[in-house]
Amino acid sequence: MLKKILKSYDYSLIIAIALLCLFGLVMVYSASMVTAIQRYDYPSDFFFQKQKFNLLLATFLFVVAAFFPYKAMKSTKVLLPMVVFILGGLGALFLFGKVTNNALSWFEVGARSLQPSEFAKLSVIIYLSAVYAKKQTYINQFNKGVVPPLVYLILVCMLVAIQPDFGTAAIIFAIASTIIISSGMNLKNIAKLILFGLGFLAPFVLFLQDEIFSETRIGRFTAYSNPFTDEQNTGYHLANSYYAIGSGGLKGLGLGESVQKLGYLPEPHTDFIIAVISEELGIFGVGFVLLSLAFIVLKGIHIGLKCKDPFGSLLAIGIASMIGIQSFVNLGGASGVIPLTGVPLPFVSYGGSSLLQLAIATGILVNVSMFVKYEEKYKKDKTAQPKPAKAVVNQNSFKFRS
Repeated sequence: MLKKILKSYDYSLIIAIALLCLFGLVMVYSASMVTAIQRYDYPSDFFFQKQKFNLLLATFLFVVAAFFPYKAMKSTKVLLPMVVFILGGLGALFLFGKVTNNALSWFEVGARSLQPSEFAKLSVIIYLSAVYAKKQTYINQFNKGVVPPLVYLILVCMLVAIQPDFGTAAIIFAIASTIIISSGMNLKNIAKLILFGLGFLAPFVLFLQDEIFSETRIGRFTAYSNPFTDEQNTGYHLANSYYAIGSGGLKGLGLGESVQKLGYLPEPHTDFIIAVISEELGIFGVGFVLLSLAFIVLKGIHIGLKCKDPFGSLLAIGIASMIGIQSFVNLGGASGVIPLTGVPLPFVSYGGSSLLQLAIATGILVNVSMFVKYEEKYKKDKTAQPKPAKAVVNQNSFKFRS
């Protein structure tokens, strides 16, 4: 039994995730070594050592999630504690949280920090997937099948937005939207949800307009259009990212040879790590990251389409969309395609909360893939078994005595 299960795992997906994480570990060291000394007065390998510990813990969580049957997660015994834990964690930030980059988003746990909103992303995926999977028979009844699960989504997005962290709240909402669209409800209900969402957001935006349209956030939009008009102020981040990306060319300057990480590029090991990769390893390094991320996302979508269980299908699509959306936001911000939002690049950027959450999420994805492959193979083997031959009696072999 165990041998059959191990053979059913998608090792191409596991290898892609492992390679991207190891590549990210190397690039975190290269990107952070100067920042650690210059800005924080830490040893050059400070962030590398912390990320190495994060990766070891993430590996353990990945293995646990990969072996834990995903179908058990739709049980109320799992969903209810998860919902309480996430809402409680997000609420507790306002009592015990730490302000970082003008947002109350972190808990200090000893020498380490924990960001609950990262785990909120995965909780929304699991919760919406489980509830909409159970409601398949009446998914198009708006008041009964569509609206109730959205209460949790609204609470999570509100608690994250008022930290304030509008970028993460928008990402959570976008991830949830992919699950809602994929849940099987008709276009009429989706249109109703859009109107419902706009009606809900309007007073919320008016109430928080000073925070949402602050000078700093407006500056990100003006810098996005042309960062060189105010290069030393609002356009500073993006302009230096452009310099780094443009300097790399085809082959790059060489590993460890980035100039922009020497105090010019802010957050080179987190938000702008792709700029350092481009400068040091050129198009080959960037290509490796893009192809690896694309492979993981497309593989996740493929698993979701193949899975016949609604819960497993929505889980896979939700996890794939989370990785894809977050990758687009990070890469788009660093390259000037969209305004900057301060989101880490999945598997590559420095950050414990992001890496641990992704490890659990991709472990679940690998588990869904294993069940799909195992059930397909088991059914195929079962139907391929030859039917037992019917006994053929040779009547001439019987002799009757008078």
